[in-house]
Amino acid sequence: MYFASDNWAGASAQVANALLNAGNGSVPAYGADDQTRVAVDWFSEVFEHDVSVFFVATGTAANSLSLASVMKPAGLVLCHDIAHIACDEAGAPEFLSGGRLVTIPGPRGKLTPDALEAAIGRYFPAAVHHGRPVAVSLSQSTEWGTVYTVEEITALAAVAHAYGLKVHMDGARLANALASLGCQPADITWKAGVDVLSFGGTKNGCWCAEAVVFFNTKKAEDFGYIRKRAGQLFCKSRFVAAQFQGYFDRGHWLDNAYHANTMAKRLATGIGQLSTARILWEPEANEVFAIWPKPVSARLKAAGAQFYEWAPDGLDDSEKPSGDEDLVRLVTSFATAAHEVDHFLKALGK
Repeated sequence: MYFASDNWAGASAQVANALLNAGNGSVPAYGADDQTRVAVDWFSEVFEHDVSVFFVATGTAANSLSLASVMKPAGLVLCHDIAHIACDEAGAPEFLSGGRLVTIPGPRGKLTPDALEAAIGRYFPAAVHHGRPVAVSLSQSTEWGTVYTVEEITALAAVAHAYGLKVHMDGARLANALASLGCQPADITWKAGVDVLSFGGTKNGCWCAEAVVFFNTKKAEDFGYIRKRAGQLFCKSRFVAAQFQGYFDRGHWLDNAYHANTMAKRLATGIGQLSTARILWEPEANEVFAIWPKPVSARLKAAGAQFYEWAPDGLDDSEKPSGDEDLVRLVTSFATAAHEVDHFLKALGK
């Protein structure tokens, strides 16, 4: 009963087989191989746009170096106050980009255009004392498991671009957002105004496959040097490329995400039918947030369930747990089985 995070799951069989097959023979290093070229071409096909793609090892590296690519002296990046880059990356975005994060509250993990514009407005007219906004970062899906719609991204990007800011998207769970929205990858990225994307595969069936994607290829001219300086240039790039080929082949990445989202809905529906627990809101991707009495958490963990207690930061008072309750996050993955969900629900209902 593994619901701690989707990064606990291994690699899918399709990705693992592609990775295994990449081990044959000798090919040029540092991305000069045919497999890397094919994988990059697949990114352009997936996004219906000529893109520049750079493989990196982790989501933290993808986010941090994406922001480094748009940074200016005394630059500020605006993001939600529970964004992953602000809460879970140990200062890496600031360390590797040289900029500073400015956080903004918003309901259920999302920024709003009005709040974004108000935050940007605090730095105009410009003054050297407090720095200058250079980018906005959006998490898709968010840390509260919610999903930005096409219209929401478009509206936020319009505000950012009106002030000359770039738009970065943390797409660690981009596939889950796409599976939820039922739209095309282009619709929630470059068509909506996203300039640079951290594209994550690790949480959705890859072993170690993350990428930085630029939708304006001219803006990527310096990124190769940024990546090398940060120690993120793969020598055997073909092994990352092979994962992405297996990941994209026949829509495998979206199949994985659909399955994870379906298991989250199954889990939420089951919890909603119990008197021992309640969910905060219906899941929009593959994360379920639930509240139950504190003794239940200990009992479930003793039974072998894995999950995290979650801080209620940013919730309305009416949504927060009481003093004798736990708020928990339950994450499903491509590897979550229906019987695993049902076993958990049975244990929860005891």
